[in-house]
Amino acid sequence: MATDLVDGRDGRPRCSWGLSAPDYIAYHDDEWGRPVHGDTALYERLTLEAFQSGLSWLTILRKRDGFRKAFAGFDAAVVAGYGPDDEARLMQDTGIVRNRAKVAAAITNARALVALQDADGDGALDRLVWSFAPDPVGRPVPTSLGDVPATTPESTALAKALKKNGFVFVGPTTAYAAMQACGLVNDHLAGCFAR
Repeated sequence: MATDLVDGRDGRPRCSWGLSAPDYIAYHDDEWGRPVHGDTALYERLTLEAFQSGLSWLTILRKRDGFRKAFAGFDAAVVAGYGPDDEARLMQDTGIVRNRAKVAAAITNARALVALQDADGDGALDRLVWSFAPDPVGRPVPTSLGDVPATTPESTALAKALKKNGFVFVGPTTAYAAMQACGLVNDHLAGCFAR
């Protein structure tokens, strides 16, 4: 029997975190754990997961539009061209989390993505990230939040591959959070309607 499930106002059972704030409902129901493809979309998710490190995901969700505006819709070619003036501007932007290391990481990762695309073509990040998706067959379905790992061998390998390709601020925990957010793994709890 699944624990950590809560029935929403619509009567559908959800992972308990998916009802902890109104902003989470749409994210839980429509995005988290759904497959995400495309270099821009994956760059956005990796960036947001890095910014979330040490903070509540709710903070990031509520600033998501600000992040999109600040980082040119996560157009890596544009962000890769950001220089010191852009970094200074971003550090004054209240629409995002103003953390110098995370802002620098977003720019570094845009440059890494552009280099990856130059070497391997459009969709290079998509191919790289998805090559670490574990086989869902035989993977245990979590029945409580305690069953959901913070890292896996696949997230550790993905973090190493991203770092090898010049990405920063992408440790195994951040990589696993991105894998969850982008649907490489399905960590919706057993009995959750979104599973």
